[in-house]
Amino acid sequence: MYSLILHGKRLVQLQKCRHLSVPVNLLEKASPFSNSFSYANATDASLRAGRKGLSFSVSYLVDSLGLPKKVAESISKKVSFEDKGNPDSVLSLLRSHGFTDSQISNIVTDYPQLLVADAEKSVGPKLQFLQSRGASRSELTHIVSTVPEILGKRGDKTISIYYDFVKEIIEADKSSKFEKLCHSLPEGSKQENKIRNVLVLRELGVPQRLLFPLLISDHQPVCGKENFEESLKKVVEMGFDPTTSKFVKALRVVYRFRDKTIEAKVNVCKSLGFSVGDVWAMFKKCPSFLNFSENKIVQTWETLKKCGLLEDDVLSVLKKFPQCINASEQKILNSIETFLGLGFSRDEFAMIAKRFPQCLILSAETVKKKTEFLVKKMNWPLKAVVSTPAVLGYSLEKRTIPRCNVIKALMSKGSLGSELPGMSSVLVCTNEEFLNRYVKNHDDKEIVPELMAIFTGDRVS
Repeated sequence: MYSLILHGKRLVQLQKCRHLSVPVNLLEKASPFSNSFSYANATDASLRAGRKGLSFSVSYLVDSLGLPKKVAESISKKVSFEDKGNPDSVLSLLRSHGFTDSQISNIVTDYPQLLVADAEKSVGPKLQFLQSRGASRSELTHIVSTVPEILGKRGDKTISIYYDFVKEIIEADKSSKFEKLCHSLPEGSKQENKIRNVLVLRELGVPQRLLFPLLISDHQPVCGKENFEESLKKVVEMGFDPTTSKFVKALRVVYRFRDKTIEAKVNVCKSLGFSVGDVWAMFKKCPSFLNFSENKIVQTWETLKKCGLLEDDVLSVLKKFPQCINASEQKILNSIETFLGLGFSRDEFAMIAKRFPQCLILSAETVKKKTEFLVKKMNWPLKAVVSTPAVLGYSLEKRTIPRCNVIKALMSKGSLGSELPGMSSVLVCTNEEFLNRYVKNHDDKEIVPELMAIFTGDRVS
């Protein structure tokens, strides 16, 4: 295991200097990829939640905690409630123990289930227990806000083990010199396996934000021993960077699937026209890609063909954006209807999907709002969107509108002539390039502050 850690650290150093290339034949040996994939269906809770509960939950999270609406909507898919009684009790309890609003926001974002826990019978006694062990207020609030799932554990002994381990890692990581940690727990126990494996990942360079969720969950690859070591070796040899979330996602996938299962998935992909190298590249890009069943992969392939894409186009789309396999058949079919309704032809939709596959998972509202702004407000033709479909992925409020406000101001002053600049010239470039091209290049220096004010939103154009 020690040699594996050293190998993992060397890989991290190599990746800092150059892109690590892994031979395709690695996939053709012990396993096409790895071992075991687990796909957590994050939408189950949202399907059970009623519309009323979801709506109230979102409003409550925005009003009580000041969370952005998108964050609140994401949280409401995991937990919902129809009145503020229980959430208010939990928030009041946390504040009484010294948690700041920022820490409470982090807790709710990372572990929203706490809002529906019993403040008096569950959350309160656990906080009191940790304090009774000598935890200071500052220590308690810091550790719990870092790993709030601790409050979801049962039993004083289990809570103590996880709390102390998290505390030890946080304290050790404060030192500029890496400190190796060791723990003594009953051999073969679940906690012993998890803590040993988490320590191995820590030595590889996996950061706290990825380590702690692995430690707390009961359904992760760190629970085993031999299978963990084999899976970790494969992921390290594949060249995944331990400092990234993709490393952990790949480890989950490799840990759960047997070689035979992986081979079946790879063979299905090969039957559709992908090479083993293509499948490897897709896995590197999106490790959860092979969590999808063979039927789901084939279904997505067939659905894209129904949308008018040729087989080569489908290959291109899935290579660029394997995440779209997660989209339902209806979602993809609705996507083409949205584009057709905006005036695009089927051939143009196929071109957009090929150039910007992410369009397949954008909501109809997003596509309509952005397209109508570009075409109706800015007078760019639909063909410009076809040529540069990545603009559909840009933030309307943070990128598109500020830049377009500058362009409209320049047009009104006659500084750009009568012809509207190309869409890619305005939107595809970096902020620095845009400012140099349209704001800072004027001889009349009085106009520069005015344009900067429009760009930053200090004044309405």
